[in-house]
Amino acid sequence: MEYFFTEEQKEIQQLAKAIADGEVRPVAAELDEKEEFPRKIIDHLAKSGLLGVYLPEEYGGFGGGITELCIVTEELSRACVGVSTSYAANALGAFPLIISGSEEHKKKYLPPTAVGEALLAFCLTESDAGSDATAVKTTAVRDGDEWVLNGTKQWITNGGEADIYTVIAVTDKTRGARGISAFVVENGTPGLSFGAKEKKLGIRCSATREVIFEDCRIPVGNLLGREGTGLMTTVRTLDRARVGVGAQAVGLAAGALDYAVHYARQRRQFGQPIASFQSVQHMLADMATQIEAARSLVYITTLNIDRGVRSFAKEAAMAKYFASDVAMQATIDAVQIFGGYGYMREYPVEKMMRDAKILQIYEGTNQIQRNTVALALIKEAAKREE
Repeated sequence: MEYFFTEEQKEIQQLAKAIADGEVRPVAAELDEKEEFPRKIIDHLAKSGLLGVYLPEEYGGFGGGITELCIVTEELSRACVGVSTSYAANALGAFPLIISGSEEHKKKYLPPTAVGEALLAFCLTESDAGSDATAVKTTAVRDGDEWVLNGTKQWITNGGEADIYTVIAVTDKTRGARGISAFVVENGTPGLSFGAKEKKLGIRCSATREVIFEDCRIPVGNLLGREGTGLMTTVRTLDRARVGVGAQAVGLAAGALDYAVHYARQRRQFGQPIASFQSVQHMLADMATQIEAARSLVYITTLNIDRGVRSFAKEAAMAKYFASDVAMQATIDAVQIFGGYGYMREYPVEKMMRDAKILQIYEGTNQIQRNTVALALIKEAAKREE
Protein backbone atom coordinates (compact mmCIF):
# COMPACT_ATOMS: atom_id res chain seq x y z
CA MET A 1 0.00 0.00 0.00
CA GLU A 2 1.04 3.63 -0.52
CA TYR A 3 2.09 5.36 2.68
CA PHE A 4 2.60 8.81 1.23
CA PHE A 5 6.36 8.68 1.70
CA THR A 6 8.31 11.50 0.07
CA GLU A 7 10.76 10.74 -2.71
CA GLU A 8 13.63 11.05 -0.23
CA GLN A 9 11.95 8.63 2.14
CA LYS A 10 11.42 6.16 -0.69
CA GLU A 11 15.12 6.42 -1.55
CA ILE A 12 16.01 5.71 2.08
CA GLN A 13 13.68 2.72 1.99
CA GLN A 14 15.30 1.34 -1.16
CA LEU A 15 18.79 1.82 0.25
CA ALA A 16 17.85 0.10 3.50
CA LYS A 17 16.21 -2.75 1.56
CA ALA A 18 19.33 -3.20 -0.57
CA ILE A 19 21.52 -3.46 2.53
CA ALA A 20 19.06 -5.80 4.23
CA ASP A 21 18.91 -8.11 1.21
CA GLY A 22 22.57 -7.89 0.24
CA GLU A 23 24.38 -7.62 3.57
CA VAL A 24 22.07 -8.78 6.35
CA ARG A 25 20.01 -11.68 5.04
CA PRO A 26 22.99 -13.77 3.84
CA VAL A 27 24.64 -13.71 7.29
CA ALA A 28 21.58 -13.58 9.58
CA ALA A 29 21.65 -17.29 10.48
CA GLU A 30 25.41 -17.24 11.05
CA LEU A 31 25.24 -14.16 13.27
CA ASP A 32 22.46 -15.82 15.25
CA GLU A 33 24.36 -19.08 15.64
CA LYS A 34 27.60 -17.39 16.68
CA GLU A 35 25.82 -14.70 18.73
CA GLU A 36 28.13 -12.25 17.00
CA PHE A 37 27.56 -8.50 17.20
CA PRO A 38 26.93 -7.18 13.63
CA ARG A 39 29.72 -4.61 13.69
CA LYS A 40 30.43 -4.83 9.95
CA ILE A 41 26.78 -4.23 9.12
CA ILE A 42 26.56 -1.28 11.51
CA ASP A 43 29.66 0.17 9.84
CA HIS A 44 28.04 -0.31 6.43
CA LEU A 45 24.88 1.42 7.61
CA ALA A 46 27.02 4.30 8.88
CA LYS A 47 28.86 4.67 5.57
CA SER A 48 25.51 4.67 3.78
CA GLY A 49 24.28 7.52 5.98
CA LEU A 50 21.49 5.47 7.55
CA LEU A 51 22.69 5.78 11.16
CA GLY A 52 21.84 9.46 11.12
CA VAL A 53 18.56 9.55 9.18
CA TYR A 54 16.66 10.84 12.23
CA LEU A 55 19.28 13.35 13.39
CA PRO A 56 19.17 17.08 12.56
CA GLU A 57 21.38 18.26 9.73
CA GLU A 58 23.27 20.66 12.00
CA TYR A 59 24.64 17.63 13.85
CA GLY A 60 25.61 15.70 10.75
CA GLY A 61 22.37 13.82 10.27
CA PHE A 62 19.98 13.53 7.35
CA GLY A 63 17.46 15.84 8.97
CA GLY A 64 14.62 13.36 9.03
CA GLY A 65 12.57 12.14 11.95
CA ILE A 66 10.98 9.09 13.49
CA THR A 67 9.43 8.14 10.15
CA GLU A 68 12.81 7.77 8.47
CA LEU A 69 14.14 5.82 11.44
CA CYS A 70 11.18 3.43 11.28
CA ILE A 71 11.52 2.99 7.52
CA VAL A 72 15.10 1.77 7.94
CA THR A 73 14.21 -0.31 11.00
CA GLU A 74 11.38 -2.05 9.17
CA GLU A 75 13.54 -3.01 6.20
CA LEU A 76 16.36 -4.35 8.39
CA SER A 77 13.83 -6.32 10.45
CA ARG A 78 12.63 -8.16 7.36
CA ALA A 79 16.08 -9.73 7.26
CA CYS A 80 17.12 -9.91 10.93
CA VAL A 81 15.61 -8.40 14.06
CA GLY A 82 18.89 -8.91 15.92
CA VAL A 83 20.55 -6.50 13.50
CA SER A 84 17.65 -4.04 13.59
CA THR A 85 17.73 -4.09 17.40
CA SER A 86 21.42 -3.12 17.38
CA TYR A 87 20.59 -0.35 14.92
CA ALA A 88 17.50 0.96 16.70
CA ALA A 89 19.12 0.83 20.15
CA ASN A 90 21.62 3.37 18.87
CA ALA A 91 18.74 5.81 18.35
CA LEU A 92 17.28 4.84 21.73
CA GLY A 93 20.54 5.94 23.33
CA ALA A 94 20.53 9.18 21.35
CA PHE A 95 16.96 10.24 22.21
CA PRO A 96 17.83 11.50 25.74
CA LEU A 97 20.53 13.69 24.20
CA ILE A 98 18.10 15.05 21.62
CA ILE A 99 15.32 15.56 24.17
CA SER A 100 17.24 16.93 27.18
CA GLY A 101 20.83 17.51 26.12
CA SER A 102 22.31 20.99 25.97
CA GLU A 103 23.64 22.44 22.76
CA GLU A 104 27.11 21.49 23.97
CA HIS A 105 26.03 17.88 24.51
CA LYS A 106 24.46 17.67 21.06
CA LYS A 107 27.48 19.14 19.30
CA LYS A 108 29.81 16.76 21.13
CA TYR A 109 27.91 13.47 20.86
CA LEU A 110 25.50 13.56 17.92
CA PRO A 111 27.90 14.18 14.99
CA PRO A 112 30.02 11.09 15.74
CA THR A 113 26.79 9.14 16.17
CA ALA A 114 25.56 10.22 12.74
CA VAL A 115 28.65 8.88 10.97
CA GLY A 116 29.11 5.73 13.04
CA GLU A 117 32.17 6.86 14.96
CA ALA A 118 30.25 6.38 18.21
CA LEU A 119 27.61 3.81 19.12
CA LEU A 120 25.07 4.54 21.87
CA ALA A 121 23.06 2.66 24.48
CA PHE A 122 20.28 3.66 26.87
CA CYS A 123 20.61 2.46 30.48
CA LEU A 124 17.29 2.29 32.32
CA THR A 125 16.33 -1.27 33.29
CA GLU A 126 17.48 -2.82 36.57
CA SER A 127 16.73 -6.12 38.32
CA ASP A 128 13.85 -4.52 40.25
CA ALA A 129 13.00 -1.78 37.75
CA GLY A 130 11.55 -3.11 34.53
CA SER A 131 8.10 -1.84 33.63
CA ASP A 132 8.25 0.46 36.68
CA ALA A 133 10.86 3.05 35.70
CA THR A 134 10.41 4.87 39.02
CA ALA A 135 11.93 1.90 40.87
CA VAL A 136 15.52 2.51 39.67
CA LYS A 137 18.12 2.28 42.43
CA THR A 138 21.28 3.34 40.62
CA THR A 139 22.41 6.54 42.34
CA ALA A 140 24.25 9.66 41.26
CA VAL A 141 25.67 11.73 44.12
CA ARG A 142 27.10 15.21 43.60
CA ASP A 143 30.69 15.55 44.82
CA GLY A 144 32.08 18.97 43.96
CA ASP A 145 32.45 19.22 40.19
CA GLU A 146 31.58 15.57 39.65
CA TRP A 147 28.72 13.11 39.89
CA VAL A 148 29.51 9.70 41.38
CA LEU A 149 27.40 6.86 39.96
CA ASN A 150 26.81 3.51 41.68
CA GLY A 151 24.51 0.72 40.63
CA THR A 152 23.88 -1.95 38.00
CA LYS A 153 21.76 -1.69 34.88
CA GLN A 154 20.42 -4.94 33.43
CA TRP A 155 19.69 -6.22 29.91
CA ILE A 156 21.19 -3.17 28.20
CA THR A 157 21.14 -3.46 24.41
CA ASN A 158 24.51 -2.52 22.88
CA GLY A 159 26.00 -2.83 26.38
CA GLY A 160 29.76 -3.27 26.12
CA GLU A 161 29.70 -2.35 22.42
CA ALA A 162 28.58 1.25 22.76
CA ASP A 163 30.88 4.23 23.17
CA ILE A 164 28.31 6.48 24.85
CA TYR A 165 25.73 5.58 27.51
CA THR A 166 22.72 7.66 28.51
CA VAL A 167 21.91 6.67 32.07
CA ILE A 168 18.93 7.14 34.37
CA ALA A 169 19.84 7.42 38.06
CA VAL A 170 18.45 8.66 41.38
CA THR A 171 19.86 11.99 42.55
CA ASP A 172 17.45 12.60 45.46
CA LYS A 173 15.72 9.60 47.07
CA THR A 174 13.43 11.84 49.11
CA ARG A 175 11.70 13.26 46.03
CA GLY A 176 10.51 10.00 44.51
CA ALA A 177 9.89 10.26 40.76
CA ARG A 178 11.09 13.87 40.85
CA GLY A 179 14.44 12.77 42.24
CA ILE A 180 15.45 10.90 39.07
CA SER A 181 17.92 12.44 36.62
CA ALA A 182 19.57 11.61 33.29
CA PHE A 183 23.30 11.54 32.52
CA VAL A 184 25.72 10.79 29.72
CA VAL A 185 28.68 8.50 30.44
CA GLU A 186 31.50 7.72 28.02
CA ASN A 187 32.94 4.23 27.68
CA GLY A 188 36.36 4.03 29.27
CA THR A 189 35.35 6.13 32.27
CA PRO A 190 36.91 4.62 35.43
CA GLY A 191 34.29 2.74 37.42
CA LEU A 192 32.28 1.74 34.34
CA SER A 193 32.32 -1.99 33.52
CA PHE A 194 30.16 -4.66 31.88
CA GLY A 195 28.79 -8.08 32.65
CA ALA A 196 28.97 -11.11 30.39
CA LYS A 197 26.96 -11.14 27.18
CA GLU A 198 23.54 -12.60 27.95
CA LYS A 199 22.41 -15.86 26.31
CA LYS A 200 19.01 -15.17 24.78
CA LEU A 201 16.12 -16.99 23.11
CA GLY A 202 16.23 -14.64 20.11
CA ILE A 203 17.93 -11.51 18.73
CA ARG A 204 21.13 -13.35 19.58
CA CYS A 205 23.50 -11.21 17.55
CA SER A 206 22.53 -8.08 19.47
CA ALA A 207 24.65 -7.46 22.56
CA THR A 208 22.78 -7.54 25.88
CA ARG A 209 24.83 -7.00 29.01
CA GLU A 210 24.81 -5.59 32.52
CA VAL A 211 26.28 -2.09 32.72
CA ILE A 212 27.93 -1.62 36.11
CA PHE A 213 28.82 1.63 37.87
CA GLU A 214 31.22 1.46 40.82
CA ASP A 215 32.18 4.90 42.09
CA CYS A 216 32.03 6.01 38.46
CA ARG A 217 32.92 9.69 38.36
CA ILE A 218 31.69 11.92 35.56
CA PRO A 219 31.86 15.71 35.11
CA VAL A 220 28.99 17.70 36.60
CA GLY A 221 28.21 18.90 33.08
CA ASN A 222 27.23 15.37 32.05
CA LEU A 223 23.80 15.91 33.58
CA LEU A 224 21.17 15.98 30.83
CA GLY A 225 18.62 18.70 31.39
CA ARG A 226 17.84 19.80 34.92
CA GLU A 227 18.29 17.64 37.98
CA GLY A 228 15.07 15.76 38.69
CA THR A 229 13.82 15.66 35.09
CA GLY A 230 15.14 12.19 34.32
CA LEU A 231 11.76 10.49 34.44
CA MET A 232 10.34 13.00 31.95
CA THR A 233 13.32 12.29 29.69
CA THR A 234 12.71 8.56 30.06
CA VAL A 235 9.00 8.77 29.22
CA ARG A 236 9.60 10.94 26.16
CA THR A 237 12.39 8.62 25.04
CA LEU A 238 10.28 5.47 25.34
CA ASP A 239 7.27 7.02 23.61
CA ARG A 240 9.48 7.52 20.56
CA ALA A 241 11.16 4.14 20.85
CA ARG A 242 7.93 2.16 21.12
CA VAL A 243 6.75 3.05 17.66
CA GLY A 244 10.16 1.84 16.48
CA VAL A 245 9.41 -1.55 18.04
CA GLY A 246 6.21 -1.47 16.02
CA ALA A 247 8.29 -0.96 12.88
CA GLN A 248 10.49 -3.89 13.85
CA ALA A 249 7.40 -6.04 14.27
CA VAL A 250 5.97 -5.02 10.89
CA GLY A 251 9.25 -5.81 9.16
CA LEU A 252 9.63 -9.17 10.86
CA ALA A 253 6.05 -10.17 10.11
CA ALA A 254 6.36 -9.07 6.49
CA GLY A 255 9.56 -11.08 6.10
CA ALA A 256 7.88 -14.16 7.56
CA LEU A 257 4.94 -13.71 5.18
CA ASP A 258 7.30 -13.47 2.19
CA TYR A 259 8.92 -16.77 3.15
CA ALA A 260 5.55 -18.41 3.83
CA VAL A 261 4.08 -17.41 0.46
CA HIS A 262 7.19 -18.59 -1.41
CA TYR A 263 7.25 -21.91 0.44
CA ALA A 264 3.51 -22.49 0.00
CA ARG A 265 3.92 -22.10 -3.77
CA GLN A 266 6.83 -24.55 -3.90
CA ARG A 267 5.80 -27.21 -1.40
CA ARG A 268 3.60 -29.93 -2.92
CA GLN A 269 1.32 -32.36 -1.12
CA PHE A 270 -1.38 -34.58 -2.55
CA GLY A 271 -0.13 -33.67 -6.01
CA GLN A 272 -0.55 -29.91 -5.73
CA PRO A 273 1.09 -26.86 -4.11
CA ILE A 274 -0.10 -26.32 -0.56
CA ALA A 275 -0.87 -22.73 -1.64
CA SER A 276 -3.91 -24.18 -3.39
CA PHE A 277 -5.39 -25.34 -0.08
CA GLN A 278 -7.97 -22.93 1.29
CA SER A 279 -6.78 -23.39 4.88
CA VAL A 280 -3.31 -22.18 3.90
CA GLN A 281 -4.72 -19.36 1.78
CA HIS A 282 -6.74 -18.08 4.73
CA MET A 283 -3.66 -18.09 6.95
CA LEU A 284 -1.74 -16.08 4.36
CA ALA A 285 -4.63 -13.66 3.89
CA ASP A 286 -4.97 -13.06 7.62
CA MET A 287 -1.22 -12.51 7.96
CA ALA A 288 -1.18 -9.98 5.13
CA THR A 289 -4.21 -8.08 6.41
CA GLN A 290 -2.92 -7.85 9.97
CA ILE A 291 0.50 -6.69 8.75
CA GLU A 292 -1.02 -3.88 6.66
CA ALA A 293 -3.15 -2.79 9.60
CA ALA A 294 -0.08 -2.73 11.85
CA ARG A 295 1.97 -0.84 9.28
CA SER A 296 -0.75 1.77 8.90
CA LEU A 297 -0.87 2.29 12.66
CA VAL A 298 2.92 2.61 12.88
CA TYR A 299 3.27 5.19 10.12
CA ILE A 300 0.30 7.35 11.01
CA THR A 301 1.86 7.56 14.47
CA THR A 302 5.30 8.48 13.13
CA LEU A 303 3.70 11.09 10.88
CA ASN A 304 2.02 12.71 13.87
CA ILE A 305 5.23 12.62 15.92
CA ASP A 306 7.19 14.27 13.13
CA ARG A 307 4.46 16.88 12.66
CA GLY A 308 4.95 17.92 16.27
CA VAL A 309 1.82 16.51 17.85
CA ARG A 310 2.34 17.10 21.55
CA SER A 311 0.81 13.91 22.92
CA PHE A 312 1.30 10.58 21.21
CA ALA A 313 1.92 8.15 24.09
CA LYS A 314 -1.39 6.36 23.52
CA GLU A 315 -0.80 5.89 19.79
CA ALA A 316 2.81 4.78 20.30
CA ALA A 317 1.63 2.19 22.82
CA MET A 318 -1.04 0.98 20.37
CA ALA A 319 1.50 0.67 17.57
CA LYS A 320 3.93 -1.23 19.77
CA TYR A 321 1.60 -3.80 21.22
CA PHE A 322 -0.63 -4.33 18.19
CA ALA A 323 2.24 -4.76 15.75
CA SER A 324 4.26 -7.03 18.04
CA ASP A 325 1.23 -9.25 18.67
CA VAL A 326 0.79 -9.43 14.89
CA ALA A 327 4.46 -10.37 14.45
CA MET A 328 4.25 -13.13 17.04
CA GLN A 329 1.19 -14.67 15.41
CA ALA A 330 2.56 -14.21 11.89
CA THR A 331 5.79 -16.03 12.69
CA ILE A 332 3.91 -18.84 14.44
CA ASP A 333 1.72 -19.20 11.35
CA ALA A 334 4.76 -19.13 9.07
CA VAL A 335 6.32 -22.01 11.01
CA GLN A 336 2.99 -23.88 10.74
CA ILE A 337 2.88 -23.39 6.98
CA PHE A 338 6.43 -24.72 6.70
CA GLY A 339 5.40 -27.69 8.81
CA GLY A 340 8.25 -29.87 10.05
CA TYR A 341 10.75 -27.89 7.97
CA GLY A 342 9.72 -24.71 9.77
CA TYR A 343 10.93 -26.20 13.04
CA MET A 344 14.41 -26.77 11.67
CA ARG A 345 17.21 -24.22 12.03
CA GLU A 346 18.19 -24.49 8.37
CA TYR A 347 14.99 -22.63 7.51
CA PRO A 348 14.64 -18.94 8.49
CA VAL A 349 11.17 -18.91 10.07
CA GLU A 350 12.32 -20.76 13.20
CA LYS A 351 14.65 -17.87 14.01
CA MET A 352 11.93 -15.35 13.19
CA MET A 353 9.57 -16.93 15.68
CA ARG A 354 12.25 -16.80 18.39
CA ASP A 355 13.05 -13.19 17.55
CA ALA A 356 9.41 -12.12 17.61
CA LYS A 357 8.86 -12.82 21.29
CA ILE A 358 11.09 -10.04 22.60
CA LEU A 359 9.02 -7.45 20.73
CA GLN A 360 6.14 -8.18 23.11
CA ILE A 361 8.44 -7.65 26.09
CA TYR A 362 11.04 -4.90 25.70
CA GLU A 363 10.32 -1.16 25.70
CA GLY A 364 7.46 -1.96 28.08
CA THR A 365 5.50 -5.22 28.00
CA ASN A 366 2.35 -5.37 25.92
CA GLN A 367 0.30 -5.57 29.10
CA ILE A 368 1.77 -2.25 30.23
CA GLN A 369 1.01 -0.77 26.80
CA ARG A 370 -2.62 -1.76 27.15
CA ASN A 371 -2.67 -0.04 30.54
CA THR A 372 -1.30 3.11 28.89
CA VAL A 373 -3.98 3.07 26.21
CA ALA A 374 -6.80 2.42 28.67
CA LEU A 375 -5.70 5.17 31.08
CA ALA A 376 -5.46 7.63 28.19
CA LEU A 377 -8.99 6.77 27.09
CA ILE A 378 -10.30 7.26 30.61
CA LYS A 379 -8.56 10.64 30.96
CA GLU A 380 -9.87 11.78 27.57
CA ALA A 381 -13.40 10.83 28.54
CA ALA A 382 -13.08 12.69 31.86
CA LYS A 383 -11.94 15.84 30.08
CA ARG A 384 -14.89 15.73 27.68
CA GLU A 385 -17.27 15.50 30.61
CA GLU A 386 -15.82 18.48 32.48
